[in-house]
Amino acid sequence: KTVHSYFIIFKDTKLCNHLKQEFNPAEPNMVWASDFTYIKVNGVWFYLCIIMDLFSRKIISRNISNKADSNLIMSTFNNAYNKRNSPTGFMFHTDRGTQYTAVPFRKLLDKFNVVQSFSKKGYPFDNACCESFFKYLKKEECNRKNYHSIGELKLSLFEYIEVFYNLKRSHYSLGLMTPNEKELVFYEH
Repeated sequence: KTVHSYFIIFKDTKLCNHLKQEFNPAEPNMVWASDFTYIKVNGVWFYLCIIMDLFSRKIISRNISNKADSNLIMSTFNNAYNKRNSPTGFMFHTDRGTQYTAVPFRKLLDKFNVVQSFSKKGYPFDNACCESFFKYLKKEECNRKNYHSIGELKLSLFEYIEVFYNLKRSHYSLGLMTPNEKELVFYEH
């Protein structure tokens, strides 16, 4: 099929908001949310894609690229999917960016029986958890540094996400537990 025919198919496909700001699922791997942000390295923009499990607010996958395209989200998704032992039937919520509405990505989600959910157009509150994560990532980490290489950026993101955010950052929405603690408590019971 041509790109034009994909556009026609896509245009007729409804982009539903199944999540409806229900940000507190009952268990892990019920709802994942994703978004992109951009970070400058030596005067060049790089794009960070994250996937968050809304149950624990844990960042379960991240990836960086010099292109904000569907390949970036597909590799980030595949990484999360493999790390989380190939769950099925969960919801994947995002904004309506072209990376998430691209036919190859939508087919990937269909292949794994994942329900896709989209924020209302131009309404960031529908993806508030990811938006909030990026706000604090930039405020507490990225905006305080000048990155001279992609290696510096990757190390900075690893330290912020894995060493601080997932391990030490408590959340009011989690009863003051960290993302890692929230999942640990769930799996111990």
